[in-house]
Amino acid sequence: MPARILIVVAQTTIQAQLGELLRRDGHETIAATDVRTALSRWSADHPDLVAVESDLPGQRGVELVAAIRRAEGPGAHTPIVLLGSVGDVQAKLAALRAGADDYLSKPIHPQELAARVRGLLARFPRAQAPARKQNMGRVHAYYGAKGGVGTTTLAINAAIALHREMKRSVALVDANLQFGDHRVFLDMGRSQRSIIDAVSATDIDADVLRRVVVRHDSGVELLLAPPSPESAELVTNDQHQLLHIIELLRSMYDYVIVDMDKRLDDNMLDVIGTADRLVVVMTADLSCIKNVRLVLETMAQLAVPDERLMLVLNRANAFTGISNKSVESVLKHRIAHQVINDYRSAISALNSGTPFMWSKPDSALGRAVIALARLVDQQGTGPVELAQLSYAPVHG
Repeated sequence: MPARILIVVAQTTIQAQLGELLRRDGHETIAATDVRTALSRWSADHPDLVAVESDLPGQRGVELVAAIRRAEGPGAHTPIVLLGSVGDVQAKLAALRAGADDYLSKPIHPQELAARVRGLLARFPRAQAPARKQNMGRVHAYYGAKGGVGTTTLAINAAIALHREMKRSVALVDANLQFGDHRVFLDMGRSQRSIIDAVSATDIDADVLRRVVVRHDSGVELLLAPPSPESAELVTNDQHQLLHIIELLRSMYDYVIVDMDKRLDDNMLDVIGTADRLVVVMTADLSCIKNVRLVLETMAQLAVPDERLMLVLNRANAFTGISNKSVESVLKHRIAHQVINDYRSAISALNSGTPFMWSKPDSALGRAVIALARLVDQQGTGPVELAQLSYAPVHG
């Protein structure tokens, strides 16, 4: 039966040859040349099978196998075949210990590859993959094109709106690991548990996360950033701990809202790879527009589909001398939402530590965030229709 197969091979010529062999059997193929890109493609595209080369740039294929096994939700299993050197018994044993389902020696014989793929797909029926995707929640990542455009305020209030109005279970993750603001914005003390408590556990699982998340009065459950900048180093990106945590939270909640760091380091690339929706918050000034253009170029290089991207123009009524049409023309991308400026209401909520979506949900800002949450909730992971909103997050 035709399946979607992720091919992870360093040399593009060999990658193309394997892809052609598999497509002859009616399979759809997607490709990557390194572990980081492969993990992002696995998270985003949910392949039915992964074929990974043992020797990859920077990391070994067995590390990808282990990362996938750590990130998989309960009951999920993506069949993986490792492509390694003939007679390398140690590599084969390492692959199987890491969680690979099969080992195929190079050079690859076309008929043997086809037979191994058919065998793995028969052992692990495709019905498991859609079940995982349907039963798991959505991950929405909020990224600010530059500091001060309102990303954190928008992420927090959208999370509260999804829980309060749509009756969704929501986990809000402060992924600005060094300088997270959720403790301040939500009036949470430094003594509250954080992601450090999760990564310090012997094994990160759902029970650990249930003990670590902090419940806000609004009903949203929080995974707070480390209490100090230096402790952020304990969240290691070589083991993809943040990705593993987000995927576990996806299996526990209807929505996982991730407030991203501005730096596109390995942890943030993992977030981008697994996100069903990437909300890019921007303002209509040259510096921000330049940053958004670079962000969109980066997303294209990471093969993030356009339908997963949502541009939100904040402070649309502020006079900048740059029209919305000009912004769209420069970016070659549609603005999905325009939000007006209401500095006084937003800054008051920020300084009080009480989000306006919790304290004043019937205000203009509250109603606008509810409309945004309803729109995104209805749209799922597909394209988002243009909407005119009157919400204006400010600072952070």
